[in-house]
Amino acid sequence: MTDKILFNYFKLRQIGIDRFMSNPVPFQKRILKRLIKENRHTLYGKKHDFRLIGTIEDYRQAVPVNDYKALYPYISQMMEGQPSILSSEEIKWFAKSSGTSTGRSKYIPVSHNYLVNGHIKCAWDAASMIYNEDSDAKLFANKSLIMGGSVEQLDSGLWAGDISGIIIKHFPKIGRRFYTPDFETALMKDWDLKIERMAGICSKDDLTLIAGVPTWLIVLFEAVLDLTGAANISEVWPNLRSFLHGGVNFEPYRKQFADYIPSDKIIYREVFNASEGYFAIQNNKDQEGMLLLCNHEIFYEFLPWSASDKELSQECLEVHELELGKEYAMVISNTSGLYRYLLGDIVKVVHLNPLKIKVAGRTTAMINVFGEELSVMNVEQALSHICGKHNALIRNYTVGPVYLSSEHKGAHEWYIEFVRKPENVEHFAADLDSYLRELNSDYDAKRSKDMALVGLKLRSLPNGSFERWMRQKGRYGGQNKVPRLNNDRKLLEELNGIVHSLD
Repeated sequence: MTDKILFNYFKLRQIGIDRFMSNPVPFQKRILKRLIKENRHTLYGKKHDFRLIGTIEDYRQAVPVNDYKALYPYISQMMEGQPSILSSEEIKWFAKSSGTSTGRSKYIPVSHNYLVNGHIKCAWDAASMIYNEDSDAKLFANKSLIMGGSVEQLDSGLWAGDISGIIIKHFPKIGRRFYTPDFETALMKDWDLKIERMAGICSKDDLTLIAGVPTWLIVLFEAVLDLTGAANISEVWPNLRSFLHGGVNFEPYRKQFADYIPSDKIIYREVFNASEGYFAIQNNKDQEGMLLLCNHEIFYEFLPWSASDKELSQECLEVHELELGKEYAMVISNTSGLYRYLLGDIVKVVHLNPLKIKVAGRTTAMINVFGEELSVMNVEQALSHICGKHNALIRNYTVGPVYLSSEHKGAHEWYIEFVRKPENVEHFAADLDSYLRELNSDYDAKRSKDMALVGLKLRSLPNGSFERWMRQKGRYGGQNKVPRLNNDRKLLEELNGIVHSLD
């Protein structure tokens, strides 16, 4: 009965989604106007004369593009409990993110309004989009599993944690009985015990939706299969229909998930969310790209990104000024205290009406030791292609440099932990190197005649190597990810030590 009632509710909700899909500009203008007005008396608002801002041009003149370092002095005051610093609303929660290239944690303020009308609203809209394409989704007849992180209370009495954990902690009451596992288990900090308990509880439920970071869901799947003795996940959850994934590029894992879930009923949808906000959802299962969410407490700006020059333009554009096929760095302002915040993600516009994007990389995520400027997008596209060619599956990987010396030339060294190794690792490495040369002209130039770079080196690591590294770093679980591209050998040497200890 609940599912039928909510199905009708989601039909009405879809009408609101269609409105901002067809014309996002007025929604964006209202969000910016409101966040300026409501925060004009904050410390940040007074410093940047929010009271004098009347237009988007005024806003850009008054407020510079920021990164986390620029906002940290304000955030640190908020974490001490000082009021009205970045937001007029009382801030009790901070989304904690360690990022992928540094161990230093970031703490992103999350107001109650932003949580409810941003993150949680996006989750409800995701459900609407699922029902819009699959009337038999049964999200509120059976159970859903959202694999999230943990939360903790700080010394100041405030709270912090993975944004997924914060969302679960504030999960709407109407949806709680359709969620598995219990909330105590879902928010556990000990990931070993958490996975064990989740497998025991969830394997007995009838799941129709799973959401989470692919790498951590694989860990759960293995635990469920070990516990049940099932041949695949479809035997455990035969009614599974929806899979929401985000956090890492899904393509290198797609074949692996097809093996875990050999069902023609499953629909995969990509979501683009982070500690700073929930930005986009794939609303059409058969169409590339994710719908940019323009009525969810975020005002968007975009800096044109030159893929060839690896440089950002200083000219910020609005949603209606973007061009099909172009790449941009996202700049966000939200109602929780981030103003003109450079997110660090590069997105590519794949559809204009409605506006749809896909994540194309990071502004700083590339390996560029020899002038090769190899991006994460290059690397993951090549890896996905060559894994398919060699019928290989990977669990994790990272890339670092072999420095030029008087004894040898430079190279890239790949450390890969395979789920299924290629029949010939040397042929796999040669094909990977060749395909990277096709994708990236800078890499190809440096590889020409082996003048600056020789062919990539590949080391197949024992199972569990990356897991041990993450445990050593205190980064096991949650939204933590292995850094993919490194411009030094620190991570490689740390992994060498781990592999040596396993011998």
